[in-house]
Amino acid sequence: MPRKRPGALLAQQTPRFAWSLPPDRIHGLSARTSVAIDRVERLSGDYYIYPGATDRALRQYRAFLQPPGRRPLYPQEETCSCRGCSFYDVRHARDVLAEIVRQLPPRPRAELERQVRVLDARYVERTLPDPFATHRQWRSDLWWRRRLAGSPEAG
Repeated sequence: MPRKRPGALLAQQTPRFAWSLPPDRIHGLSARTSVAIDRVERLSGDYYIYPGATDRALRQYRAFLQPPGRRPLYPQEETCSCRGCSFYDVRHARDVLAEIVRQLPPRPRAELERQVRVLDARYVERTLPDPFATHRQWRSDLWWRRRLAGSPEAG
């Protein structure tokens, strides 16, 4: 019986790994954590979690807290619920970060939690508590949803 050449055998094998570009590194996080986040984003079945969602949520959270001064900030309710527009509501961005943190392995989770904890402290300083959040918010069990929000018409 004739034997197959090694090149023919290798051509028949399915590749072990799909070759792709490494994920972009998320600003402020290590490469290892960025890879773990990319893995979670790719494997998630959640509509709002997709490759790059964590980076976008972190950028949106930072941008919301960016304006200097001591005046209170009011998260704006987003009327469009598509994956792109929903990130303009900083509370949705914080929801995505909470879900990613929940799904990460321990070490990357700790690194991302440190970043988010710093932003959370600034969020609490710059926003006001909403005493009627239980009646207004559909997720009033989350502390970041129990802050006063502005209306989209207020501009």
